[in-house]
Amino acid sequence: MAAKKLKILFVTSEVVPFVKTGGLADVSSALPQMLSELGHEVRIVVPKYGAVDERKFKIHEIVRLKDLQVKIGDKDVIFSLKSCFLPGPRVRVQIYFLDNQEYFGSRNSLYLDPKTGKDYPDNDERFILLSRAVMELIIKLGWIPDVIHLNDWQCGLIPAYLKTIYKDHESFDTFKTLFTIHNLAYQGEFPVTTFQKTGLPKELESASKGIVHNGKINFMKSGLMFADVINTVSQTYANEIRTKEEYGEGLKEVLSKRKDSLFGIVNGIDKNVWNPEKDKLIPFKYSLKNIETKLENKKELADRFGLKFKEDVPIIGLISRLFNSKGMDLLQKAFPDLMKLNIQFIVLGTGDPKYHSFFEKMAMKYSDKFALYVGFNDELAHLIEAGSDIFLMPSKYEPCGLNQMYSLAYGTVPIVRETGGLADTVTKYNDKTEEGTGFVFKKYDSAEMLKEIKRAVKIFTDKKVWQKIMRNGMKLDFSWDVSAKQYIELYKTMITSD
Repeated sequence: MAAKKLKILFVTSEVVPFVKTGGLADVSSALPQMLSELGHEVRIVVPKYGAVDERKFKIHEIVRLKDLQVKIGDKDVIFSLKSCFLPGPRVRVQIYFLDNQEYFGSRNSLYLDPKTGKDYPDNDERFILLSRAVMELIIKLGWIPDVIHLNDWQCGLIPAYLKTIYKDHESFDTFKTLFTIHNLAYQGEFPVTTFQKTGLPKELESASKGIVHNGKINFMKSGLMFADVINTVSQTYANEIRTKEEYGEGLKEVLSKRKDSLFGIVNGIDKNVWNPEKDKLIPFKYSLKNIETKLENKKELADRFGLKFKEDVPIIGLISRLFNSKGMDLLQKAFPDLMKLNIQFIVLGTGDPKYHSFFEKMAMKYSDKFALYVGFNDELAHLIEAGSDIFLMPSKYEPCGLNQMYSLAYGTVPIVRETGGLADTVTKYNDKTEEGTGFVFKKYDSAEMLKEIKRAVKIFTDKKVWQKIMRNGMKLDFSWDVSAKQYIELYKTMITSD
């Protein structure tokens, strides 16, 4: 008997190449494509923000999904769902765009008002509309998914709607919901007055049984309470958020109650984009077979940042948002000691202005060994991954993290803190067994970090051992293929567990 082909409706607030603010957009493109390649039918729903280019992507109207109407509080809201296919090299994945001029079309920015730098005050209504639109889409199309895969707070109300207002709708009891947490820190919190806009039954307006948390309506909590199954983007992060206050972001209790329905699946990396054998953005392609070619990229990297090329001095690369959560406070503290080591150090990133000015001062003071690019630059990001010897990621917390996986694929040895996805993807090098793929420190402390950096710099001088560590990492497979198969297993478990 052939394996059952699943129907998966994937709901998200951003998708590459249409719109992106973070890693969610990459996941929302790569995972559906891989699921389709593995023989399943996937359709995506995403808002059509002003920044989405309708002509370029040939987005068209669907007569059955035109001028639909829902209520948000006392307001009648008209919307349409338009469609196109996800541009991908391999398979055709259909995507539905929620089209409404007032809430989405008139704004290029996704969540923040560029004028104020703050969240749009009507984000509650915007994502209530997304939730209601998903219900209407299923009703009008008569396309009944096996699983609705929801992502982050923007989709958090959907499970609550399914368990209440829509529970008696024809066929609505047949599908299951999976709610994926990409970042627990963003929760979609709104004043209690938002509740009446949702149209949800009154009993959900409570802290104990409903979607109220700390005196506010909390979309993330709604997803955590009412989804059939919850997952997040690494096994360690799944454990951290339900057992430790510092990671639980105030929702630890809710998560610990659901521990039997909480899973961790590490994100994949796109092997068409992040692969030193195929990478179009690096000057010299290489693989396990000709690992020495990596050195040519190191020359290019040193040159690009105005550093003198030294084969025997390791270049440490760091690509990050420059915030405390990414370990920048540790780096600032350890910086003078770091500069005493025989290293060159390159930072690419943007974030807290205090770190911009700190790193700019350091780049002047230590211009022979430290270089900086404030901002984001995709080509430089690829060159740093390919040209560095070591990659530093000292995060305070890291749900999944992608750069450590890119680094392993590029033979750039990572130094990470043991947290979240970093703990799940990098194994500490063991001098005795010669096993391991990188360097790991546990305590969130600048001295601990420095100690592990020193250990790496010392081992770097032993070319034979270093090559072994590089090869260990390059042999690993972090492609979406692996993660997608784990998602399929999870979907199947959900469907059969009644």
